[in-house]
Amino acid sequence: MNRRLRIGLLAIAGIVAALIVAALIAMYVVLQPERFTALLQSRARASGLELTLANPASPTLWPKPSLELDGITLHGNGGNTPLIVAARGKLVLPWRTLLGGEATISRLEVEGARIDIDAVSAYLDTLPPRPSTAGAILPEIDAGFRVSRSTLLRGNRLLLSNVDIDAGRLANNHRFTLALDASTADETPYSLAIATTPSLAHGVLTLGDLDIDAGSKNHFGAKLHGDATWRGGADVGASMAGRVTRTEAAPYDVVLGVTPANQQDPLSIGLKIDGAQDHADLHLPPLAMADWWSGMQAGQPPTLPPVEGTIDAAQVDIGSVHVKGLRVRSVPGSTAPAATSTAAAPAGAP
Repeated sequence: MNRRLRIGLLAIAGIVAALIVAALIAMYVVLQPERFTALLQSRARASGLELTLANPASPTLWPKPSLELDGITLHGNGGNTPLIVAARGKLVLPWRTLLGGEATISRLEVEGARIDIDAVSAYLDTLPPRPSTAGAILPEIDAGFRVSRSTLLRGNRLLLSNVDIDAGRLANNHRFTLALDASTADETPYSLAIATTPSLAHGVLTLGDLDIDAGSKNHFGAKLHGDATWRGGADVGASMAGRVTRTEAAPYDVVLGVTPANQQDPLSIGLKIDGAQDHADLHLPPLAMADWWSGMQAGQPPTLPPVEGTIDAAQVDIGSVHVKGLRVRSVPGSTAPAATSTAAAPAGAP
C-alpha cells in the first residue's frame, strides 16, 4: 500500500470518527432528554393529566433519534387511580432535532400498558362540557402512536388483552389510519382497521373516503366503505355499504345509514342486511338503546330493546341458543314486536 493511499484511508477514518463523536455529542447534548420529558409532561398537564416516569429518559440514535422511557404512569388531576401504567415507552424524534431544531415528537410508542376504563371515564367527566350548539372539532395529533402488548381493564376486571393499536398522524386533509387488534376475556381475537381523510371546515367535520374493516379470525369479516359527517352534538350523518363474510355461512350485503337528530326525531341508525336466506331492515335509536342497556345493567325489569323494523332469518345463533325460522315485525309505537319461530332450542338440546 503506497503512502498516498494510507494517508487517504486515515483521513476517511478520521472523518468517520469525527462524525461518530459529533453524533454522540448531539445525542447527549443536543437531544437533552429532560427538555422532551418536560414537553411531554407539559402537554399532558395542559389536558388535565399528570405524567410521571420511574427513571429519567435515556437517548438513543439507532435506528432513529429517540428517547427511551421507563415506568410510565398517567393520572388525571386529583384522581387516585392511574389511567395508564406502562412498563416502557419511546419518543421517536425527527432527525432535525440533532441540529438543534424545535423540540417535536414524530411518534410515541408504549409497550405493556394497563389502561383502566373507569379511570379514563372519570377523567372525561372532569372535562368542561361543550355547548350543544358548538360545531364539530378535529383533535389534531401531530405524532403517530403505537400501543403494544397491553390490556384494557375495568377496575380489576379484564375487558381486552393483547391490545395492539397503531395510528398515524391525525390532521386536517391528511389521510389517517388506525389499526386495532385485541382479544376478549375468553381469548377470542378481534381486529379493526379504519382509514379516512378528515376535513374540517366551517364547523363541519367530514370523514371522506372512509374504509372500515372489522373481523374475528375463523368467525366473520366485515368491510364497509362510504363517508360520514359531524356538525357537533348529535348531528351525525353517515352512508356506508359493504359485505359481511362468515366462516360457515353465506355472506351478507350490508347498507348502513345514520340520520342526524332534528327537532322532531332523535339520532337514528338504519341497517339493511340481505343474504341468501336472511334479511333485515332495522332502525335503531342509539341514545335510547344506551338508556335501555343501562337499565338492564342496573337490574331493571327486562324489556325489549327500542328497535323498529323487520327480521327474516333462516337461522340465528346467539351463544348456546339456536333459533330457526325467525320472523320479527316491530312497528313505531308498539310495546312488543310480533315474532314467530319454527324452532328454538339451546345448543345440544335433542
